[in-house]
Amino acid sequence: MNKVLLIYTGGTIGMGQNPQTGTLEPLNFNHLEDSMPEFNLIRANVDVDVYQFTPPIDSSDMIPKNWAQIVRIIARNYDQYDGFVILHGTDTMAYTASALSFMLENLTKPVILTGSQLPIGQLRTDGKENLITSIELAAMKDENGHAHVPEVCIYFSGRLLRGNRSTKINADGFYAFDSFNYPHLCDAGVNFTFADHHILKPDFSKRMMPHYAMDENVLVFSIFPGIQERIFRNILSSNALRGIVMRTYGSGNAPHIHWLMPLLKEAAQRGVVIVNISQCVAGSVVMNRYDTGYQLMDIGVVSGHDGTVESAITKLMFLQGMYSDANIIRGLMNQSLAGEIS
Repeated sequence: MNKVLLIYTGGTIGMGQNPQTGTLEPLNFNHLEDSMPEFNLIRANVDVDVYQFTPPIDSSDMIPKNWAQIVRIIARNYDQYDGFVILHGTDTMAYTASALSFMLENLTKPVILTGSQLPIGQLRTDGKENLITSIELAAMKDENGHAHVPEVCIYFSGRLLRGNRSTKINADGFYAFDSFNYPHLCDAGVNFTFADHHILKPDFSKRMMPHYAMDENVLVFSIFPGIQERIFRNILSSNALRGIVMRTYGSGNAPHIHWLMPLLKEAAQRGVVIVNISQCVAGSVVMNRYDTGYQLMDIGVVSGHDGTVESAITKLMFLQGMYSDANIIRGLMNQSLAGEIS
């Protein structure tokens, strides 16, 4: 049988209700069979082992140190398993999926993140289907015996998405994630419908190379009408700042404000890497389309193309952890490292 390692980090899927307070708190996921008898059925076809974070982490508390912990678990067990399923809270799932896509270089096995909007023990939970299907997808191989989806993905409510293209779109609905600028890798209904030509094709002869260092000296901010110079100047003046993800209008446009471009230019010349990401959920940054975008390109702002904020911020952390030269980082931000931009 194919072997899958199930890594429970925390999140709603593994929560139970405290009978005294009525609040949700983590369960011991090693007793998964108690809440989910269906788990034994899938174990008839797939050999599943469970690794549980102690204590479990609420996804709002997820930090780069925890991403490195996940990478270490996968790297230690990489040769023993055919795929990995990570149970994770939904709030920061897209950040974790994006980070892992860069930290697991030349990944040749599935790493599928999933979770739920309702705890797995509740009657109407979406967690059972998400978990069972994720395990099946992590165990699947193609006709050559290779993993069918050898990349970091998010699976939620019938959709298998590239992890570093995904964004949480709904706080309450079961369709919690989507990838607006990239097709679904698989739609799971009665049958699995794979978009094989959109799935990454790694070099299966090469070893997976784990990375652990992430430089967190980055910032995300949005351009908005009425942005104030004194506040913006204070943000950019930090000597620790190495990277900025700047969320601009439309196709990558910023207003003609007399103080804005000089401040951004000064930061860029100081070695701060500034990445331009659109505030729109779909579409791409094209800075030479309008003069309001060209002015950013002219001072050295890097296009984020059609990437997500989650992908851009974790990619900056990853590259800053590897390189001290801002020009090298700028060049690599313009390249697709793990299918994160088109």
